[in-house]
Amino acid sequence: MAFWWPLLVLAAAYALCRVLLLLIPPTVPSMEVDASDVLEEVNQNKEDSFIYIPRKGKAAQTDKVRCYEPATMKYLGYFPALTPDEVREHVAQASKAQKIWSKSSFKQRRQFLRILLKYILEHQDLICEISSRDTGKTMVDASLGEIMTTCEKITWLLDEGEKWLKPEYRACGRSMLHKRAKVEFYPLGVIGAIVSWNYPFHNVFNPMLAAVFSGNAAVIKVSEHASWSGCFYYRIIQAALLAVGAPDNLVHIITGFGETGQALVSSVDKIIFVGSPGVGRMIMQKASETLIPVTLELGGKDAFIVCEDVDLPNVVQVAVRAALQSSGQNCAGAERFYVHKDIYPTFVSRVVKIIKSISVGPPLSGRYDMGAICMIEHSERLQNLVNDALDKGAEIAGRGSFGNLGEDAVDQFFPPTVLVNVDHTMKIMQEEAFGPILPIMKFSSDEEVIQLANDSKYGLGCAVFSGDQKRAIKIASQLHCGVAAINDFASSYMCQSLPFGGVKDSGFGRFAGVEGLRACCLVKAVVEDRWWPYVKTMIPKPIQYPVSENGFAFQQLLVETLYGISVWDRLRSLVNLLKMISEQKATPTRKKSR
Repeated sequence: MAFWWPLLVLAAAYALCRVLLLLIPPTVPSMEVDASDVLEEVNQNKEDSFIYIPRKGKAAQTDKVRCYEPATMKYLGYFPALTPDEVREHVAQASKAQKIWSKSSFKQRRQFLRILLKYILEHQDLICEISSRDTGKTMVDASLGEIMTTCEKITWLLDEGEKWLKPEYRACGRSMLHKRAKVEFYPLGVIGAIVSWNYPFHNVFNPMLAAVFSGNAAVIKVSEHASWSGCFYYRIIQAALLAVGAPDNLVHIITGFGETGQALVSSVDKIIFVGSPGVGRMIMQKASETLIPVTLELGGKDAFIVCEDVDLPNVVQVAVRAALQSSGQNCAGAERFYVHKDIYPTFVSRVVKIIKSISVGPPLSGRYDMGAICMIEHSERLQNLVNDALDKGAEIAGRGSFGNLGEDAVDQFFPPTVLVNVDHTMKIMQEEAFGPILPIMKFSSDEEVIQLANDSKYGLGCAVFSGDQKRAIKIASQLHCGVAAINDFASSYMCQSLPFGGVKDSGFGRFAGVEGLRACCLVKAVVEDRWWPYVKTMIPKPIQYPVSENGFAFQQLLVETLYGISVWDRLRSLVNLLKMISEQKATPTRKKSR
């Protein structure tokens, strides 16, 4: 016992020191980012802050990306639609910077993350306001979808990123016991990303953080519907890179339309795309020309399943939040609601009560629960989906109300809408709506709801609610999708250690988590001698060239020695193998004696 006491004291002292070190805050410098030209009060005084009427359709794709606030239609400015040659120049600059950054230490990369995190925490209102102005979402939605998710990703990378990028040792197998096997992770080069408009801050930071932390450069094409905010967020990235002494041109934000995106795909070492299945197929076709790896995060039609034994008041609130995720900009939101027949009327009535209390309006001009629809003509598409359902027998159980919109603002807003008596013949249950519509369908059994939930060309995520957690897990395990939340919604994305992505028309590949981080890397398998230089690889004499007459018999015994079913089989083969080797060594001696 006396022997153990000193060890216990040392262990306790070590643990105490570790705890005390955690209490010492790291030194993180502050940085300044010029936001004088994007503040609301400044823009209101500009002569060019006029009401903008955007052109519709393909005619809008000119040499400029024009930006406006969807909630007010105020003009924000424009950015160039880059040509293919200009895109290639951006990628070339990034590639040159990446060769320097690839040699950076994890300490330097972590400091970059800490500086970003500090700025985000200190400027949440600015970041959310810019997101709100460019996409029409409320400040609360911006905080949930932009700030929290990005902070969670940064802290996960700080805590675990280096561990998952260090060499990982693997089992070497029976035939290579004298070897050491490992996987090494090297930067790919320039990671390209084409991202959607619905989360302009997080969609820029998400691929950038993984790329830069793993030693890559990043060139990100922001959506033509959210270029104004994306270009401001780029200033934050630039300032943080400058603060840690990173090479110039390591990260680029580019603007433009389809031609710009196609040029990016042709120029980078990997492409990450967040958008529609149709464009995703074009991205794959273009990427096949250079055979670069592709990650596609495409559409979703997530099922939200409510069993009869749930805590109904809480689930109803979660359901409404899931449907109206990001002011009706429904990426990662629930789009199909299946409720057990025993609680269907009560569930619908409670949802309708909440929906009717929701007010829709310009998010920065008053206290509104939901903001504007970001894309021109999208509200018309949403109404067409509702009309199709009504024509086939559905009913509107309730809708939200508009606030003080003004006569010219109707097209940018769509009231949250509850549909009942829906079925799978209706487009609203099959096509991605990307809007604040809650189609609620009843089911009678677990088997039925599993079949209904799987009856979709999409397979991104699902949420299953039941008072019996094992029952919910069993249902979720039978749904063909990439992510699942049990008695919650979208919680899997907030666990940034988990991969995110889908199947079928929802795409393939994963970002976030270990899988997403390593997807930014060249994964290299390495085998080396375990006891070098004492034990080296030697070709056995029977199979050396020229191969001896009993070479195949030797090889058979070797296979049986290594992989025999039982220990006795392997020992028996080993004895015979050693006997063969000894006889072969003795044969030349007998010939010499004659």
